[in-house]
Amino acid sequence: MKDIAPPQLYAPTPSEAAPRSLCTDCGLSRTKMAGECGQACQFIRPDYPTMEARVQGRQRTPDTDERFFGPYRKMYRAALKEPLEGAQWTGLTTRIAQKLLEDGAVDAVLTMAPDPDNKWKPMPVIVTDPAQMAQVRGMRMGYAPLLSLLEPAAEAGHKRLAIIGIPCQVYALRRIEKQLNLDRLYVIGTPCSDNTTTENFHDFLGRLSDDPDSITYLEFRADYHVELRFTDGTQKTIPFLKLPLSNLAPDFFPLTCRTCVDYTNSLADITVGYMGGEGEQWLIVRNDRGQELLNRLGDEVRLSQPGSKGKRAGAVKGFKENTARAAGGLPLRKMPDWVRPIVAWLMPKIGPRGLEFARARVEMKAVESVLHLRREQPKKMKWMIPAHVWALAKPYDLTPEKDETH
Repeated sequence: MKDIAPPQLYAPTPSEAAPRSLCTDCGLSRTKMAGECGQACQFIRPDYPTMEARVQGRQRTPDTDERFFGPYRKMYRAALKEPLEGAQWTGLTTRIAQKLLEDGAVDAVLTMAPDPDNKWKPMPVIVTDPAQMAQVRGMRMGYAPLLSLLEPAAEAGHKRLAIIGIPCQVYALRRIEKQLNLDRLYVIGTPCSDNTTTENFHDFLGRLSDDPDSITYLEFRADYHVELRFTDGTQKTIPFLKLPLSNLAPDFFPLTCRTCVDYTNSLADITVGYMGGEGEQWLIVRNDRGQELLNRLGDEVRLSQPGSKGKRAGAVKGFKENTARAAGGLPLRKMPDWVRPIVAWLMPKIGPRGLEFARARVEMKAVESVLHLRREQPKKMKWMIPAHVWALAKPYDLTPEKDETH
């Protein structure tokens, strides 16, 4: 019997976005709830203590790893025993959402698919058939109005939803969650900090390959390399130190993404990333619903305890120095070409790895947020930088100045 293709993904055309400064277009301003942006936006007055207590049942514990990663129950290195074809890693995020549809636990999954005209551009879609999840695998780069799907989902009668989102989308979602009157909501979060426009991303790809259109896969790996895959089946890895980042436009990463205060998506039910996974994926189970999501995978998933190696302080201090120069409009110091291969060889062996790598990345984001806001939007610091971010920046001699806290 011939296989029947799943129905086409439903991708409703969103309304125009309301004009906002420091906006990553989570989609809320494209809905009838646009007036809620002032309270819901991560980049206006985020209130993580209140939201963590509401969503996770308590605030993060400051003298544990929760100061870096937010409230959680358990953390794992994880991988599907049988990786899904075409997945970015092994397909954990996709499979969790797919299982919810298979089990009838949700009516629909709100997520991103590749735009038909641009495989790297995210397109918000409503998925109702488990087989359709194969069409949303992989990474895309660019702003994506995910929350604009809430209204068409409600109009279709979907009262039980799963949403796969990045931190700024999830923060806004949690702020308006009670107003949605859903019967059930599962939030599958992915870490995020450095987004850019799809157009900028194409420019970046063009600096990595003479034939950027043939690139089918790009991943920043925890071994300090970027992995590229091509249409002809070949692969290529590039050490972070050899990436042409210093040649990118100063605004390649917008101020919003340079000042992200929630890299690990602390308000999700479960966070699925890679930074602490040492070559596998990194699962952070945050609450009972997150545990339920993991349990649904049963013996499909292989779990182990995440490791932690190396020391992060030197890497974060070096990052701070470069960021301070960039935030001050000064040129970044470029490492001599002959040194780069040596340092690139050393970093995976002596640099922070596993959870220490993840801690380093979170501290770097804290440092970056303070330095760039202080330079470009000092009046917003009082409300945009939560106390937990100041705590992460303090070991690197970054403390609040006058009028920078409330």
